[in-house]
Amino acid sequence: MFLQRFLVSNAIPLFSRITMAQLHISELRKKYNNSNTYLSEDSLESKNPIKLFETWLNVAKNANIKEPNAMTLATVNENGHPTARMVILRGYGEDGFKFHTNYRSAKAKDLENNPKVALVLYWVDLCRSVRIEGLVKKLSKQESDEEFAKRPRSTKIIAVASTHQSSPVANAEELALMAKTTEEQYKDNEIDRPNYFGGYCVTPERIEFWQGQSSRMSDRIVFVKNVKEKDCWKEGQNGWMYQRLQP
Repeated sequence: MFLQRFLVSNAIPLFSRITMAQLHISELRKKYNNSNTYLSEDSLESKNPIKLFETWLNVAKNANIKEPNAMTLATVNENGHPTARMVILRGYGEDGFKFHTNYRSAKAKDLENNPKVALVLYWVDLCRSVRIEGLVKKLSKQESDEEFAKRPRSTKIIAVASTHQSSPVANAEELALMAKTTEEQYKDNEIDRPNYFGGYCVTPERIEFWQGQSSRMSDRIVFVKNVKEKDCWKEGQNGWMYQRLQP
């Protein structure tokens, strides 16, 4: 009884606890760049967003950012529910941005149902991000084979063993057994790409470059193709138009 009275009399009201948590989270806010480092349209390294992306990615790599090619992939399922997860950018070029996954996975089912996707790469130490929106399509078998051949043997084993990615398993031991069985199966053989694993390419329709400013007057430069009303747009390269957006 004493313990109960003590807990009640010393309890922190729920509202106070929530307020304290909110204040604590708000204190996590960090400063971005100074205003003298703002992103100017005239100083862009390229007016082709693919080339500009390459420049930004190289800056991230040279800054020793861990996995600078990690990106969020957002999809929508058949019920209209959005889902986002991290994937690895495996390649990019004028044709688009490429990643690989299990064709039986939840994300693959989403992509089959709705090819409209969004990608986000965020380099927190640089106060920079790139948002990409476009349509996805499967890579050719040849290109998927070539990419799979470059993978370490250990990751090939996991790709083969995980026959139905996103499906439930009993426990971690079952997963380990699946990997061990696959490893023994291919002990003396090369591991070819299974037909349920391969690549996708996102053909970009919109690419936005963001650079944070401590004043929160952050820089946003967006590139779009097939612009109808060109009054507020500037001519880019390779068929792209660009403009600055409000933060």
